[in-house]
Amino acid sequence: MNFKSFEVWWKAFRFHYASASFMPGILGGMIAWTYDVQFHPGYFLLVMLGLILNHLALNMTDDYYDFRHLVDAFDSHGNPYSGGSGTLSKGLIRPDQMRHVFASFYIIAIGIGIFLGILRGSFVLFLLAFGFFCAFFYTAPPIRFGYRGLGEIAQLLCFGPGIGLGAYYVQTQKLSWEAFWGTLPFGIMLFSMITINEIPDYLEDRKAGKLNLVARFGREAGVKLFILSLLSAYGAILMGIFLGKIPFVGLISLLTFPIAFKTISILRGNYQDPVKMAPANLGMICTHNSTAILLIIAYTIVGFKKDNLLSSFLPLFTLIVLYLPIAKLISKASLAKRKEEAI
Repeated sequence: MNFKSFEVWWKAFRFHYASASFMPGILGGMIAWTYDVQFHPGYFLLVMLGLILNHLALNMTDDYYDFRHLVDAFDSHGNPYSGGSGTLSKGLIRPDQMRHVFASFYIIAIGIGIFLGILRGSFVLFLLAFGFFCAFFYTAPPIRFGYRGLGEIAQLLCFGPGIGLGAYYVQTQKLSWEAFWGTLPFGIMLFSMITINEIPDYLEDRKAGKLNLVARFGREAGVKLFILSLLSAYGAILMGIFLGKIPFVGLISLLTFPIAFKTISILRGNYQDPVKMAPANLGMICTHNSTAILLIIAYTIVGFKKDNLLSSFLPLFTLIVLYLPIAKLISKASLAKRKEEAI
């Protein structure tokens, strides 16, 4: 595979959205260490690999079935943060090639899940089935959550407490309210991200019959739903701290609220213009990622034990390695936007 080919596939992977999977997974492992002093590096890394492969497969599955349902054929709004990768509609990758790749990724991820289920408990298999169900049938027939106004709720459950509890269970072989509350804000913020990304696609989705919540109820309703869900995510953090389920130092995650507020302001003023609202889409990605990073740092501080540096720092190190390409992409996008505004 040459470099140009790799670039095309990297675009198809849309790795910048994989943080929605690996961040609650990292935090689930960190919570197990912080509260239960249990951490198995090998299991943790297997969970990370499975989550990433599953999410990349999910992204390509969405592309594949949206292309088949002609959603991409109407994509002309020019907002780079919504819609698919464009690799199928532009003929950069053949549909059968993409289908083979995402099927392979699913098979490996499922194999990892079954392996962990055998070693760590049958509940892992339940979460595996739930995660695959939500990922594949988000756009795949006959269920197609994303076409029926159910996709947002399914992803909230899966890419927050679902992943968080699963990663925690693999380490401890039990469930906890700490793991639930610690990762719930991620799921709610992903709900917000999906909602804001649906707003530029409003007309295209309606033409293609993809009746998600925004396409079903309109852009104005989408803006209100986005604001309510985003504020609810911060409310969940505060409630978790109040209940003693999130460490008090987790308050540092509220430092991202100014980014969220600016995102809301941009969206409210430009939701009718897909291009002008693009900074709001980027702002939501930054809000989700930054909040997650700060929560992971908070748990790292609380769970630090000088006699076991590997368990104390492996989750944070994993976060740094996985997030570097995303940070580079976000930095590049922000720089391009500033240059555009300067012209």
